Amino acid sequence: MDRATGRRRAGLDFARRTLVLQLLVVLVVVGIATVAYGLLSSSENRQEAQATALAIARTAAEDPALRAAVTAETVDPATATAADLADGPVQRTAEAVRARTGALFVVVTDDRGLRLAHPDPAELGKLVSTDPTVALAGREEVTWATGTLGESARAKVPVRALDAAGAAGDAGAAGDAGGRVVGEVSVGFAAATVRDSIGVDVAAIAVVALLALGVGAVASGILSRRLARLTLGLQPSELAGLVQDQAAVLSGVGEGVLGIGPDGRVTVCNPRAAALLGLVDPVGRTFDDLGVAPVLREAVARARAGTATPGAGSRPATANAAAAAAGAVPVPAASSSLRAVVGDRLLFVDVARVDRDGRDLGTVVVLRDETDIEAMSRRLTAVTAMSTALRVQRHEFANRLHVVRGLVATGRVDEADSYLAGVLEQGPVAFPTVDAGLVDEPYLQAFLGAKAMEAEERGVSLRVGPGTLVRGFLVRPEEVTTVLGNLVDNAVHAAVRGSRTDRWVEVEALDDGADLHLAVSDSGDGLAGSDVGRVFQRRADDVGAAAEAVAAGGAPGGGGADGRGGADPAHGLGFGLPLVRDIARRDGGDVWVADPGGPPPGADAGAVLCARLQGVVEPPDADPPGASAAADVEADTADTDTATDDRADPSGAPA
Repeated sequence: MDRATGRRRAGLDFARRTLVLQLLVVLVVVGIATVAYGLLSSSENRQEAQATALAIARTAAEDPALRAAVTAETVDPATATAADLADGPVQRTAEAVRARTGALFVVVTDDRGLRLAHPDPAELGKLVSTDPTVALAGREEVTWATGTLGESARAKVPVRALDAAGAAGDAGAAGDAGGRVVGEVSVGFAAATVRDSIGVDVAAIAVVALLALGVGAVASGILSRRLARLTLGLQPSELAGLVQDQAAVLSGVGEGVLGIGPDGRVTVCNPRAAALLGLVDPVGRTFDDLGVAPVLREAVARARAGTATPGAGSRPATANAAAAAAGAVPVPAASSSLRAVVGDRLLFVDVARVDRDGRDLGTVVVLRDETDIEAMSRRLTAVTAMSTALRVQRHEFANRLHVVRGLVATGRVDEADSYLAGVLEQGPVAFPTVDAGLVDEPYLQAFLGAKAMEAEERGVSLRVGPGTLVRGFLVRPEEVTTVLGNLVDNAVHAAVRGSRTDRWVEVEALDDGADLHLAVSDSGDGLAGSDVGRVFQRRADDVGAAAEAVAAGGAPGGGGADGRGGADPAHGLGFGLPLVRDIARRDGGDVWVADPGGPPPGADAGAVLCARLQGVVEPPDADPPGASAAADVEADTADTDTATDDRADPSGAPA
């Protein structure tokens, strides 16, 4: 494929080129094998023809009648005519042998090389065309030569004389093998006969070769189709580009990308994913054996089973890019999004099963670190609430200035002076937090003030419980405001949805060294027995609703228009409770339901949720030895005085 235009180049694709190459290889191998077999068969047939000629010549040379006749011709060297030789015993015997064996010729000569027998009577009595010296010397000879009858494979065997005793005693005996050479027998087979047999053999091997070529073509076709299926129809250049694109995507994005094959083994893991999940060499290992958070394993299991989170938000662009880099198309019904705490990070996780041409390619997990974003969001929420409070205070202060200006303008100086004295005595406009003076820690004071204003807008009174005592300073305010803010949000939702007319939320905070203990109660209808065990459980519908809320700009456990704050109808709780419990447990703390409460008149209040956050408070300096009791008394007195002076509503008291 042309990477510049995105179009596939013309010509054979890789699978077809591989098929053609395999066919050419099979054809060349079969051709070489055929030629080699033909050469070997030719050599073997030539040797076989020569061996057959030698055997026939030996048999003829051992024939007693032939030996006797040749011996007689040698003893009586009188020259016989061709006609006499044609009717002689040697010619008759030689022709009989030739007729039985199918040889091209059977030639018999005397000891001078003159023909005594020949297929052509005209050649009788003449000297042979080939040298008979070797045979007449008493040795056998096998050759491939050309004579008067053409090219042939021939053998020459000496004919030895019969002794008198052998001739008289047994005409069929072999006689003395070491007798005098009186002639020679030459037997030959035509070269055409040898070549015909070679042609038959080559034809047979050619048929076998064609069958082998056909089998090779079928096997190559099957292999080519399998190769195309394994490579998803992609060409080598496309595969190389895909690898480059995958490396660029996996290394260039800020999100973590984890690929899990259909067998559950990790196939791809970029460095960011390994860092976020704390993995070491995860590729090749099963995902369930990596020790990741249970919520991630459950999300992957749901995606692999095809039971996606209903209503989950759209997948991030990174997930689409990761799927595209793998040449895959995500299955919308098998994707889900959730937020989870992994280690000390808050992660937005997107899980999607990918598919191409109906083939399951596995699961893609995209991890986005939202720790800093969440902290910034919480800070922005606090700043927004503070700015709203300051805007209200500025408006109230402007109203007071208008009153003073009006009194002075009308010459009513005494009334203006009295009014200013009352303002100075009352102090600045305070947050609507009941007993806010019990909290001296600046972060908590400002945060609770902002939350009190939000609660007041919904008709809920936020108050500080009498057991509140925070002497240190927050060193991790983002974590505290995340947990406390979520608990307060859920309590406000519960109070709004409750049946009590007096709607309130009470917060108590107590530090213990570096730890901070929180308790949040409300005037709602409490938790049913079945709800206590599931308010901290993530469910598919909660995850989907929370993902939509987050995508819409809301915070975990946010408040919808109906005041429910999430998908879970129990206590008006949203996705935030499982999240804040994970955050608290990350450093050894916890979040739990201390009292489920209940509706009136069976219970005095709604549910009470408690939290313990470890290492979030910097303890105050230690008191000198022997002065701790006096210091505690002075501190309690000062706190009481300050609380009395700073209360916006002196008559308000904790219920």
